[in-house]
Amino acid sequence: MKKNLPLWIAVGVIVILVIMYVKTQNNLVSYDENVAANWSQVENMYQRRLDLIPNLVETVKGYATQERELLTQITELRSRVGQMNVSKDILDDPAAFERFQAAQGELGGALSRLLVVTENYPDLKSNQNFLALQSQLEGSENRIAVARKRFIDAVQEYNTAIRRFPASLVAGIGGFSKKATFSAAAGADQAPKVEF
Repeated sequence: MKKNLPLWIAVGVIVILVIMYVKTQNNLVSYDENVAANWSQVENMYQRRLDLIPNLVETVKGYATQERELLTQITELRSRVGQMNVSKDILDDPAAFERFQAAQGELGGALSRLLVVTENYPDLKSNQNFLALQSQLEGSENRIAVARKRFIDAVQEYNTAIRRFPASLVAGIGGFSKKATFSAAAGADQAPKVEF
């Protein structure tokens, strides 16, 4: 029995290492899937906003002929954002992710300007259809913010996990790479100017 003791110790160490590897691999897969699920929710909220905008624009068109340029810009931005090919692979391409984020930022900025228009034109503000759609739009923007926050948290958890030892070894072997996340748009640190 004493002769086989080193062999049993070696087998035990190998079994422990295999179990640790499998457990770590499974954890990294779970984190990766959590990132993908949260990204899907962000896309879902963006889609909700894209579906809502045409209704909002049509309602506002009937009441705001003075703001046709802004409405045209929103329609064009919505169309451009809607045509972007967004898949989960965008998370591995920081340049594509940045373009996507910039387009969403432009659309969000145009929508913010549209909401300011409602303050300038009481007729728009008093219209019940517009108020309902405005409420839906604000709700969509809030849902997007929440979904983005959850996505950012999931990416942070994943990126942290793949950098920790010994998971970093498993991540290198398993092909797990750092995921891109959202960052603030340029100028977001300054309050918008609202003029009447």
